[in-house]
Formats: sequence, C-alpha cells, structure tokens
Amino acid sequence: MRSRPFARPGYSVGRMETQSPFASMDAFLAVPRVGRLVLSPDGSTLVAPVQTLAPDGKKYLSALWRIDPDGGPARRLTWSSPGETAPAFLPDGDLLFVSARPDPAPDPGATEDSDGPGLWRLPAGGGDAQLIATRPGGLGAPLIARDSATVVVTAGVLHGAADDDAKKRADRRSGDVSAILHEGLPVRHWDHDLGPEQDRLLVLGEAGPSGRCPLRDLTPDAGSALVEAATAITPDGATVFTSWRTVHPGGRESIRLQALDVAAGTSRVFAARDDDPGDQHDYTGPAVSPDGRLLVHVDVRTESGQRAPTQTLVVADLATGETRDLLAGFGLWPQQAVFAPDSSAVFFLANQAGHCPLFRVELDGGQVTRLSRSGAYSEICPSPDGAHVYALRNHIDSPPRPVRLDARAADQDPVYLDAPGAVAELPGRMEEVEAEAPDGARVRAWLVRPEGDAPAPLLLWVHGGPLMSWDTWSWRWNPWLMAARGWAVLLPDPGLSDGYGDDFVQRAWGHWGPVPFADLMAVTDATVARPDIDGTRTAAMGGSYGGYMTNWIAGHTDRFQALVTHASLWALESFMGSTDHPGAWMLEWGYADTEPDRYERNSPNRHASALVTPMLVIHGDRDYRVPIGEGLGLWSELTRRGVEAKFLYFPDEGHWILKPGNVKVWYQTVHAFLEHHVLGQEWVRPDLV
Repeated sequence: MRSRPFARPGYSVGRMETQSPFASMDAFLAVPRVGRLVLSPDGSTLVAPVQTLAPDGKKYLSALWRIDPDGGPARRLTWSSPGETAPAFLPDGDLLFVSARPDPAPDPGATEDSDGPGLWRLPAGGGDAQLIATRPGGLGAPLIARDSATVVVTAGVLHGAADDDAKKRADRRSGDVSAILHEGLPVRHWDHDLGPEQDRLLVLGEAGPSGRCPLRDLTPDAGSALVEAATAITPDGATVFTSWRTVHPGGRESIRLQALDVAAGTSRVFAARDDDPGDQHDYTGPAVSPDGRLLVHVDVRTESGQRAPTQTLVVADLATGETRDLLAGFGLWPQQAVFAPDSSAVFFLANQAGHCPLFRVELDGGQVTRLSRSGAYSEICPSPDGAHVYALRNHIDSPPRPVRLDARAADQDPVYLDAPGAVAELPGRMEEVEAEAPDGARVRAWLVRPEGDAPAPLLLWVHGGPLMSWDTWSWRWNPWLMAARGWAVLLPDPGLSDGYGDDFVQRAWGHWGPVPFADLMAVTDATVARPDIDGTRTAAMGGSYGGYMTNWIAGHTDRFQALVTHASLWALESFMGSTDHPGAWMLEWGYADTEPDRYERNSPNRHASALVTPMLVIHGDRDYRVPIGEGLGLWSELTRRGVEAKFLYFPDEGHWILKPGNVKVWYQTVHAFLEHHVLGQEWVRPDLV
C-alpha cells in the first residue's frame, strides 16, 4: 500500500466562517449550502441558490445570492419566506426564478388559483420581482433560448388535456379521491408516487395586460416519459430536445432523445437505439451549441447480464444528422456537457480516481485537456468572452464553492469566489491510500484521519451506487462528523466504482458481492497495518449499495465489532419485484426464474446463517428505490438468530434522510451504536427516539 498526503488548495474568498461546523450537529446543520450556479448573458453576474436552516430548525429555505465573478463580496438578492429556486437569465439580463411567494399584485381576471410555486421575473435594472406565470400544481425550472427568450417550463398535469387540469384537481379534492390508476411501469420514483400528475413541458406565450403569460402544452402525450428529463433548447427557441423515457413490453426501460417543434407543437424521435436489449443505448444530457448548428449528448451503452455499461459524448450536426463520438477511447464516463461560447469546444465532467475534474475537448481534432488539478466540479458556466469557466467546486474535504478557472490551461487550482457556506477548518486531515486486490487490481481510497497521532479506531464506509466513487462532499454521508469524534474513516472505491476505466467496472460486473468484498478487505487490511490506526477497534457501514455491501460483509466476516446498514438490499429477488424501476435492473440481473444462479451468487440473504456481528439497520418507509421490505427482512433475520441489533425506522423519509431533526437523530444513533460496540462506551439511547 502507498500513502500520500493530499494538500487542500488555498481559498481565495472575501469571507470565511470561523466557527467549526463540526463542534455539534446543530452547527453542522446550520452551515449554508450553495446549490446551482448560473451566469448572466453579459458575464457580469453569477447567481446561486443558497439553502439555510429555517429559524425553527425544521427545514431548509432557499434564497438567491449574487456572486461576483471578479471575487468581490457576495450579496443576497431575494428574501421571501417561501424561498426561491431555479434561477435562469433571459437574454436581456432579467432573472427568472421559481417561488411560492404570494403575488403582491394578484390578477383580478384570473380564473385559476395556484397551489404551487410560480415563475417570477426580477428586472436587471432593479425593482420588485413580478409573477409572470402560474398554474394549478405549480411550475418547475425554466429553460430559456439564448437569442429569442422563448421560455419552457416543467409542470405536473393530471391525465388528459392541460386545459382541464384545474377542474380535475377541484373534482378530486371535492370527491376526496386519492386513487391512482396505472397501466404500466413505473409507478413510483425514489420517494414519491408517479401520478396522478404527469410531467409535461409547457411553453410561455406573450404576456397579457396583467403581465401574466399563458402556457401551452408541448407534450400532451408524455405519460411518464419525462421522469427526470434532461432538456435543451436551440438559441432561436424553435426546438426543444429532451430525454424521453420509454417502457417496453416486460417492463424494460430505455431513454431516447425527442425533438419538440415549439411552434407547431409536434414531436419526433431524434436519437434512439433501443430495439435490441442486448445492444441498447440511452441518450440524455443534451446541449445545443451557441451557433445553433450542433447538439452534444451523453450516449450510455446500457448494461446487460454480461457487459457493464459504457459512456461517451456524441456530437450531432443538426442540419445533416451526421454524428460522431467525441471521446472514443477516453475510458472515463462524461457528464454535464456544455459548449464553449464560440462553439469550438465542449466542456464536460468525468469521475477520475477520487476526483471529478473539469475537461475541455476540441471539436476540431478531439484534443482533451483536463482543466482542474483536483476536486469535483459541477454547474459549468463558460464566460461569454471565452476566457474563463465558472463552476462549483467541492471535494471530500470541501463543500461546494463557486470558482473561476482559465478556459484553456491544464491542471489548475481555481480562484475561489466569495459565497456563503465556507468551512474554515476541518477536524483532521485527508490522505490517499492504495492496496492491491487479490486479482492484482489497484484499489484506492481516501483516508480521513482525526487530529492527533494516537492510533484511531477505523470506520470502513462503503459508497452507494454502485457505479459511483468517493469524490464529492456530502451533507448526508459526512466523514468529518466521525473524525470530530476521533474516528479514522476509510472511503474506498472497490470494483464497480466509476472513475477507473471500463475494465475496473467490468471485473466486478455480475459479481456485486465477491469482487468488491475482496477489494474492500484488501484496502482495510493495508489500512489497519498503519501505526496510526487501531486495528483492534473497527466498524463498517454504508447506504444503498453500501448497505448491500455491509450486509454482504455481515455474512462473510466477523472481523468488525459493529455494522451500520442504511437503505440496504437484502434479498435481490424481493428487491427486483418491489423497486421503483424494476426494468432497469432486469437488464443486468434478468429474473430470478430465468437467471437463478446470478441471484444465488449475489444475494446477501443467502448467507443469513453467518450473521453474528451487532448491526444497526436503518430504513425509511418512503424509500421506493430500496423498499422498506428489504430492511424489514434483514431485521427479521437478525432477531430470529439472536444477533444484537437495533432498527432505526423513519416513517416519513425516503432513500435519504432529509429533515434536519431526523438527520440529527440518525447521527446520534449511529454514534451511540458504534461507540458502544467498538469503543466500549455505555449504550445511551438518543432522547427523541
């Protein structure tokens, strides 16, 4: 194993928070959280939504902040109590956003009431924001054409015509009807039911005398096709490109690109390759070049039982239909593509060995430049003059911060811009470690060490996915909260992790349990051999796939003193029949009656007889990705076999625990459980559970 320190880049910020957010859970939850980032057409202003804890501590509120691209002080722009989200600039510099704030000048001629957020316009020259569009059920984020100011928004519409929506909603309320009739898959998504509303794309018409804009439905026949849709619009506003989810017989799902003619209201398939499940491609993440000639999108060659997915960027000529692979042989999985302002290059992101760098690929010649040296980037905003790129940078040791980079220089450290939510100091340090797996593969990890040199107890924390990696800051799975209590936290990327090339994923494909388990044990063995780690005091935990792997660990070793498993898969056969998108997993696993060996080889419940390690099981009842039955099944086996265990249940939470009070209880329970079983402290039940 090799170990090397990882240096944190210096912050170029005007203000920094001085109180440690790791002194208490209350302090951690109170840290402001920067979300999206958008740049004005003239490049003079960045705007970001920033979440802060509500005064009562029960939820987060979002406000819009102005970020100075030159590094001056940040300034809050909006102040309403309902909050503001989804900022987007019009070509004239006015700012659109979504908010449920009350209208100070209601339209006297309005015949419909809105029971959700509306679309607001904040003038660039100053003045109050004006409500410009609203409808029953509310509106989602705006999509704006850069030259014509055509605006398209997402909205939920009950089955049928959008014009009938208000009456149908009223009739359901008056009739006390909550039923949803499904005629196919999927029926749920993450933490909510699909239906009776269906996502639609609506285009804004010309404003009337009241300043309100009518809405016209572009996708009346969408059904469930726009679940988690990614969209783009041509500069002239003539065409919207959107990902379009299709459900095939048997429940298999695929994603194509659909082109919507805004004026005519017609739709056509732009890109699809889904007639052969053995060679299916999903297309998403479209972006149109500023000159309107090209479209770039992500092409995912989806998984099959024997083949792991691969991913690349494809550019299409909108006039000729000719396409080409921009990143042939690149090996990493690109995402979030954005054109350079002169349409000569594409910026994109891709996970790479514990980082998610910002890359630039030239359309002429295909040269790829990695612009950032370290960290994980998002929200790419090229400056209009082509000189800079603005983005949000975060990493394991830093929450998201707005930054500026040169648009062409390689391996840069960014200039940080002032914004709320900076973390002044961490309760420890971070290193990069490596080990060799039994099959000879290199397995790397981040090791978060607490302050001091005394040997620290070790917590192995397995990431979710599994096609992910430890490379970003997490407000939910934060290792520094453990380091502040004296733990060393090992964050490994075992087989199936993204960022190490296609072969690294393929070596574990169809072997979810055995290969990643061997990788995890190899890097754990190497880590506990260090003099600053106490190998006699160890625990392991994880969520989602990390929970699956924690369950696998429970059935294959007793080396750890305690295990924590959150939102975990226990029995693959029952999971396949109850998860929200069974068709997506069918491509990889097949069905238990046709591929029994795959289920037998990879399902943790097949090893229930080996359960001996104390376990804390955590699950939310509204988790539809890994339904509550998985947690209950594991809990039943633990109690049946007399294993010392506890079950932390959240009736109103989904795959993630989001309510601040529940987050506090989550960490309090995890801390108490681990400190009791690993550190020998007395068990103290959290007060509120």
